[in-house]
Parts: sequence; structure tokens; C-alpha cells
Amino acid sequence: MSLPRRVATVSVHTSPLDQPGAGDAGGMNVYICEVAKRLAARGVEVEIFTRSTSSDLPPRVELSDGVTVRHITAGPYEGLDKNELPAQLCAFTSGVLRVEAQHEPGYFDLVHSHYWLSGQVGWLAKERWGVPLVHSMHTMARVKNTALADGDTPEPNARAIGEAQVVAEADRLVASTVDEAEALVRLYDADPEKVVTIAPGVDLGVFAPGNRAESRARLGLDRDAVVLLFVGRIQPLKAPDVLLRAAASMIARDPALRDRLRVVVVGGPSGTGLAEPEQQQKLAGALGIADLTLFERPVHQERLADYYRAADLTVVPSYTESFGLVAVESQACGTPVVAASVGGLRTAVADGRSGLLVAGHDPHDYAAAIAGLIRNADLRSALARGAVRHASGFGWEVTADRVLEVYADAVAASSCTATVA
Repeated sequence: MSLPRRVATVSVHTSPLDQPGAGDAGGMNVYICEVAKRLAARGVEVEIFTRSTSSDLPPRVELSDGVTVRHITAGPYEGLDKNELPAQLCAFTSGVLRVEAQHEPGYFDLVHSHYWLSGQVGWLAKERWGVPLVHSMHTMARVKNTALADGDTPEPNARAIGEAQVVAEADRLVASTVDEAEALVRLYDADPEKVVTIAPGVDLGVFAPGNRAESRARLGLDRDAVVLLFVGRIQPLKAPDVLLRAAASMIARDPALRDRLRVVVVGGPSGTGLAEPEQQQKLAGALGIADLTLFERPVHQERLADYYRAADLTVVPSYTESFGLVAVESQACGTPVVAASVGGLRTAVADGRSGLLVAGHDPHDYAAAIAGLIRNADLRSALARGAVRHASGFGWEVTADRVLEVYADAVAASSCTATVA
């Protein structure tokens, strides 16, 4: 393969250095960081461009050998909502181009942009540097707007237009699942020949089965409790309220369960959830389950793995997911998942083998699925074994190898085009 020597990765609105689980940091941050480290291990240098959100951040940070994070000043450091970032794209792009201009022509061989804002920057960099643009959407406005939670705010039309522009200009589009690939073609008129499906991965060294009792002891959870876990950003899209309502429904059906049930929510407010950052705590109180619900801020991966191992089930009731990294992380730890049958979760969870998929978002349906698994220890154990097997196919090494193949293909096609021209 004709591998690129140096890749410019663009992530305007969120940095791989940010803690996933709150604000705008999530699975995309993990993806960028993990893939970059593995590309560097294969001899490809990666420079990640992201917007500086603090005056204390140095212009350049070495994330690992061969991976550099560059903080670009574009607009005020703090208090800038993601929806306000389009007005700062000119300043951000200027900062990116200045970095390249300090080197000899041909410094970067390829641009890989993540999310539509970055795609707009990558589009200009592609034209300026004469290199191919690979783009990963991660989420899409037209998909999200077809599956809004009650009271959630639709994505603006300006975003959908911007996404369509990036789709038209990108040399390759990386989709996480077949569902996402089909949506790119159906909703954005993407050229099917340019769309490649590559599943994200999970760090199988960190997220692996372990001793449940020891994990519970470290987290202060009772050894005999029934533990239901939610991990993710707290916003309507992720639907943590569905789990809370399901737990209340389970107790209403079986009052004796109250003494044993514990609901653990790990994550911070994000997106439209920032408007009412304590909404879920208030809901737990209104449902009468505040005493058995534990809210935790986002945690580092090693401690997160303890939460997965401590749980009997992880619940992922999102209205839409491009992939569903939480579901795979949980399964890698041997904890089955009850998830919404939407988008990438249909790939992340093997229905009936590593967990259960639930149609719709009716809390009573989730309560029934969860209660059925809690009562059936044999089925839960079988799903736990299947969960580990299923998750084993999602290692980051496989993802990085596939991404490299896309890079090599894009570079080769770009070279051929340049030769013909």
C-alpha cells in the first residue's frame, strides 16, 4: 500500500484530550485518539487540529509518540456553544493553514476530518494542499431529526446543508455501520463507491471481564444488589430518562425489588441537556427512586470498566446512535446490554446473543426486557458469554488497519488523478 507519511486530523469542536461523557466529548474523542495512536505505531505521523478552549492550553501537545495535538485559537476560549462554531471556521482554518505553511510543500499527504464542522475545514485544506480528504460524519442532522426525543431541538438546516457539501467534496467517506453508509447514500446522495464501512473499536486490554465482587467493592456497591447502568452524555438524545422510568415501573410491579435495585448513571450534561443540568436527578425524585439512583460524573477508562463489570446490565436507550461504543465496551467486560433497536446499536449488539434490542422507547418495554433478564440468571449468563465473544471482533487494531487501507486507496486515487491531469 502507498501509505501517507503524515495525516492532518481535524476535530474542530472537541479534543481527544477531553474526558468523554460530558459536554461535546464522547465516542468520537475516543475514536480519534485510539486510531491516531495505532496509526503512529504503524509509521504514520498524525497531527490533530482542535479548537483551543482555554488560555492555559499549550499550542502543541504530544499525545504519544507520533501523535501531536495542535490547539488552534478561534473565537473565545470558553462559553462558545457548538452551534456558534460555524462563525469561527474561517479563523480555525487560517490557523490550520498557517501550520502547514511553516513547512515545505507536501508536508501533509491526507486530511481526515471528523464531524461536519471539521469537514468544512478539511474541504478547504484539501483544495489548498492538493491532497485527498477522508471524512467521518459520526452523526448526521438528517438522521437525528427523524428520531428526536420528546422536547428535543431539531438540528438546524444550515448543518444539513454543510454536511451535504462535505459529502460532495470528500474523496472517501468512512461510515461506522451499514446503516450509516446507507443513510449517507439515501439522505445525502453520497457516491456509493466513495463510502467505506469501518466499525469503531474498543480497547480490549482495558475493557475485559473481571471480578464483579471486587469491582463492586471498589465502587461502594452492595455485593447482592441488582445494578443497572447507564453510561453517556446526559441529554434527551441518549434517553437516560427511559432507564429511570423503567426502574420505577419495575418497582411498581415488584415492590420487593426496591431493597436490591440500584440504578447508576455515569455521565455529564451535554447538548440540549445543558439547559436543565439536574433534570434527571429531579426526575428520579419525582419517580420516587432518588434513594436508589446514583449519579456519577464521567470517569477515566479504567474506572469505567469497573462500572461495567459491576453492573448486571447496561442499558442504552438512545434515540439514535451512529455506532454505540458504550454497548461494545460493556459487552467486552462481560456485561450484557439492553439497547434501543436503532442505527449502529443493531451492529454493536447481537440481539439474543450478546444482549437484547428493544423497539421504540416505551419505558414499560424496557422494564419488561430488563426484569426478564434479572429473573433468568441462566439466560443472563449465556448473554454475558456471548457479549465477550461479540465484542472481541471490535478491537482498535482492526479499525486502524481498515482506516489505513482507506488512506492508501485515497492517496493512490489522488495520485492517479494528478498524473492524468
